[in-house]
Amino acid sequence: MNKTMRLTAAVLSAVVAGTAAPAFAQSTEVNVYSYREPGLIQPLLDKFSAETGIKANVLFAGDGLLERVAAEGDLSPVDVVLTVDIGNLVGAKEQGLTQPITTPAIERVPAEFRDDEDGWVALSLRARVFYVSRDRVTETALGYENIAGPEWKGRLCTRPGDHVYNIGLIANRIAAWGADKTREWLTAVRDNLAFAPNGSDRAQVKAILDGTCDLAIANTYYMGLMLTNETEPEQKQWAASARIIYPDADGEGTQVNAAGAFIARHAPNVENANKLIDFLLSAEAQQLYADANYEYPAVTTVRPAELTLSWGELNPSPVPLAEVAAHRGEAAALVDELRFNEGAQN
Repeated sequence: MNKTMRLTAAVLSAVVAGTAAPAFAQSTEVNVYSYREPGLIQPLLDKFSAETGIKANVLFAGDGLLERVAAEGDLSPVDVVLTVDIGNLVGAKEQGLTQPITTPAIERVPAEFRDDEDGWVALSLRARVFYVSRDRVTETALGYENIAGPEWKGRLCTRPGDHVYNIGLIANRIAAWGADKTREWLTAVRDNLAFAPNGSDRAQVKAILDGTCDLAIANTYYMGLMLTNETEPEQKQWAASARIIYPDADGEGTQVNAAGAFIARHAPNVENANKLIDFLLSAEAQQLYADANYEYPAVTTVRPAELTLSWGELNPSPVPLAEVAAHRGEAAALVDELRFNEGAQN
């Protein structure tokens, strides 16, 4: 069996055979579906199993897991789903795929980073920031409004506006500013783009090195992943050409998104599911998240990685993630309305 599809054969065969959930409930197991990469999650699950004696069976997949949970219904073997993006977390609850998390550990996470009915909880945070050229940008502090100014004409770059990272940013701005101001801002940002949005966050940083843009909108943790990339050393050069500015660091705060978890509505091992989330919110696990992927711990008393701290201090936007998620559809419609992905239009 492929290592990235490691849900146990016993559980899978139970689903195929149509066995009811209680038949495959195991007091010493927990079944996990994960959008997160094996390299990050598997060490955490191995540590959990070593400390608790609970075997973690995990299925890794890049997409389609929420659809799978919905299709499996009450026969689903999954206990805990690990996912990225607030839209997935809120969407799972809206689809009735979750049940309340009962471990008191969720109170370690600030209220704005968890569901008010305990349907989901953030495990780590990623900030959407500005990467600026070390050679061509002198500013040391910028806000989101600044990049709409005429001095940035032809100097900005970002991945497509309808990518979940940018939808989250635009939805955050709608929540903070309202739709009219956000439309005006996004129009100006579009017209300041150096080229039509394309590629990944890392590609935007490469564009800074290439001299085709001076400021890229991207997530913080890519800086760490590029600087420590031993298999593609050219990425170290991309990262070295830029420095990070946290937008509105001294004001209303920088937009953050979350990777998080929920307990499935029909989880056969609810007690073990809560034990796993308890572990994932422990200082030990939160530190592993921080050090392995350069994300920010959702438990804010845990210290980020030293490399992450070297870029500056994160002052996260106080807008609750659930409120951001509520504006995602409006954000997507705005991207379409403005034809943002076509790039500058004047």
